[in-house]
Amino acid sequence: MKLIHGDSVIVIAGKDKGKKGTVMRVLHDQEKLVVSGVNMVTKHTKKSGETAGKIVKYEAPLSAGKVMILDPKTGKPTRIGYRIDSTTGKKVRFAKGSGTVLARIKVDPKDAEAAAKIAAATAQKKQGKKSPDALSQKAHVASGPASTKPMHTRSAGRGS
Repeated sequence: MKLIHGDSVIVIAGKDKGKKGTVMRVLHDQEKLVVSGVNMVTKHTKKSGETAGKIVKYEAPLSAGKVMILDPKTGKPTRIGYRIDSTTGKKVRFAKGSGTVLARIKVDPKDAEAAAKIAAATAQKKQGKKSPDALSQKAHVASGPASTKPMHTRSAGRGS
């Protein structure tokens, strides 16, 4: 994936087509991006203890194929290419439309904090979806070195 954190992009497909934003987070393994102000979803949280229930809006990951980078010179969507810079000898990204080099931009801390919140929410979702086999293995491994296989807690037959 040629898009990186801090790129200015435009959505070219989906419900948010035409919206512009900056890339806050890149999920390389899933080929997805989190773009500021795009693909907003609403999550209703339940009250727990003394914390009141609330409605939270946040940016959900978006497929990388649905966005294109904005050319810094023309402001239009463009593709990204790579070339070796003649002055420094380093590999640089450039906009194929105008040929301008795409510099790495630092993102302000507010966007980084929002991206961190999304990462924490995603991690909690993944922790909640652990397989039952993994949980039973952890519980039964503590019983001793003799038992290496997970024990079955329910019978496999019907009606027993």
